[in-house]
Amino acid sequence: MARLGFFVLVFSVFYLAGIAASASTTALTPREYIVASCKATRYPALCVEYLSGYANAIRKNEQHLAQTALSVSLSRAQSAAAYVAKMTHVRGIKPRERQAVKDCIENMGDTVDRLSQSVKELSHMGRAGGEGFMLHMSNVQTWVSAALTDENTCLDGFAGRVMDGNVKVAVRRRVVHVAQVTSNALALVNRFAARHRAAIPSEKP
Repeated sequence: MARLGFFVLVFSVFYLAGIAASASTTALTPREYIVASCKATRYPALCVEYLSGYANAIRKNEQHLAQTALSVSLSRAQSAAAYVAKMTHVRGIKPRERQAVKDCIENMGDTVDRLSQSVKELSHMGRAGGEGFMLHMSNVQTWVSAALTDENTCLDGFAGRVMDGNVKVAVRRRVVHVAQVTSNALALVNRFAARHRAAIPSEKP
């Protein structure tokens, strides 16, 4: 009997906590929801800057938030990839710099491909639940993580003082920015996955 009372108490605590969290989210304005959600990212100010303009479209929905963050990351990656591609034609570029730029073009191309896959995968989830949801989310998390790795690999190609110069500065400025936006998107995807996973009832063996 005492054990039953304990379980009732635990259930009540979690139930009330859930109501409080829901009420807290409901009380937030769309922009306040963005600000609160971006606290889970590594670059919250950048997160708010890029997502607050979509606050009304996101409608305080975690999937919409993750989807928008991925779309923004994809857009920035496409822009950076196009910019880096032009760097091979910079006057006076050194052979070592040209090779690093070519490698970066490949890395950024892979980034765009993986982020495109992620955007499509998340948009096609629909009403998937349970194992179906986790399979889709696992794919998205893997691809976004790989995109972030590609971006960092591009930056690694310009490491060292021997690569110092205008080309390195220009490429790093664009790619570091994309890496930060992608990092934020991954954080919001992971947050969405973790919260949804916690809400899925565990199956009995």
